[in-house]
Amino acid sequence: MKQFTLKAGIGFTFLLLVMATSLNAQLTLPATSPKAVVTQRVGITDISIHYNRPYVKGRKIWGGLVQNGFNNLGFGTSTAAPWRAGADDNTIIEFTHDVKLEGKDVKAGKYALFMAPEENGDVTVILSSNTTSWGSYFYDEKEDVVRVKVESIDKEDSTEILTYEFNTVDANSAIASLIWEKKEIPFKIEVDVKGIVLEGISNDLRNSKGFQQAAWDQAANYAFNAGELDKALEWVNNSISGQFFSKESFSNLSLKSSILRKQGKVAEAEDMLDKAVTMGTANEIYGAGAQLLATGNSTKALAVMKANVKNNKGAFPSNFGLARAYSANGDFKNAIKSIHKSMATAPANFKPRLQQNLDRLKKGEDINTPAKK
Repeated sequence: MKQFTLKAGIGFTFLLLVMATSLNAQLTLPATSPKAVVTQRVGITDISIHYNRPYVKGRKIWGGLVQNGFNNLGFGTSTAAPWRAGADDNTIIEFTHDVKLEGKDVKAGKYALFMAPEENGDVTVILSSNTTSWGSYFYDEKEDVVRVKVESIDKEDSTEILTYEFNTVDANSAIASLIWEKKEIPFKIEVDVKGIVLEGISNDLRNSKGFQQAAWDQAANYAFNAGELDKALEWVNNSISGQFFSKESFSNLSLKSSILRKQGKVAEAEDMLDKAVTMGTANEIYGAGAQLLATGNSTKALAVMKANVKNNKGAFPSNFGLARAYSANGDFKNAIKSIHKSMATAPANFKPRLQQNLDRLKKGEDINTPAKK
């Protein structure tokens, strides 16, 4: 009897262990509100939103499942909680660099995203430092990092599953939108792209990248195109001289010429370009001449294009560039001669364009302007 009881006890204990293991088992099953992430890059800054996507399923969403304003949800510590702006875990928004949310500064990092819609269409958008909670049951206003107010948009078509989109993006900003049922909630995120990139370049030039001439050339080009002329000149000078890797080239000398010209130092700019022209390929010098034509400096362009023909022995596209320069200066006779010379060295697929330009020159039309219809 004792032996039977002992065996029965062991069996019962084993059954309890099996039951406990079963209760703790985690199966991989589809989520009711599937996880999603959407990312948009602005400049070199990534903006990501991690969220769970509930379905409408015939329910009343706005003013129903999503209550207006701040509410006591009947659980947790918050008595005035916003909506979690998704389902299940906190919706998380992440920025790899500092940004502005609707004009307010936000540091790089991760934040919980909450929303409090109102019946009149206004929505309070909140970024909170608490990114680890489930829902907004333990929301604490003291953890708010930013609060902004935006206007929602009523839509004719219904979106069944909650969706975040970056539906408007430009060089320095993006508009993120929550879209669900017949409502869209947009909020604007701005990025100081130029400031972030220039700061990154400055740091890069202090590490191993700064031991390569190409890095200084790239840095100077970016600063020039960004309108930071003093910084561009500083960086291009490092490429040209003063460092163990420095050497003069067509690219850095012509860039320095462009910087000096933008700074109003025209004589210095032209001297620098004359020096660059002695080092350039036919294509490189053509590009420099074309840039001069684009800025209306046809006299200097003609000198550069003539040097290109001489230095590169008429290699294509030097004579074509010379034709453009003659045309810009109203000398159609010499422009026609240069087009004929260019025909001899031009690739076959470019010859139709040359013929079109030749026809225009014969009519007395400047080939640097759009063709007349």
